[in-house]
Amino acid sequence: MYAFLAVLQVIIAVIVIFLVLLHSGKDAGLSGAFGIGGGGSSFGGGSMVERNLDRATVFFAILFAINTLVLLKI
Repeated sequence: MYAFLAVLQVIIAVIVIFLVLLHSGKDAGLSGAFGIGGGGSSFGGGSMVERNLDRATVFFAILFAINTLVLLKI
C-alpha cells in the first residue's frame, strides 16, 4: 500500500508542477506556448480555460497534501 501511495505521490507531484507551469504570469510563461495565455479580459473574468486550469491546479494540490498526510500516517 505504501509503495502504491508513494508512486501516486510522484505522479501527482509531476502533474502539479506541470499545471503550475501552465499558468500565465507577467510574461505569459509556458502557457503562451500552448495558446492558453492570451490577453487579459477587460472585465477581469479570465477565460474559461484559465478558470478550469485554476480549478485543476487547486484540486491536484489538495490531493497532493492529503496524500502526503496519508503517507505520514502509514
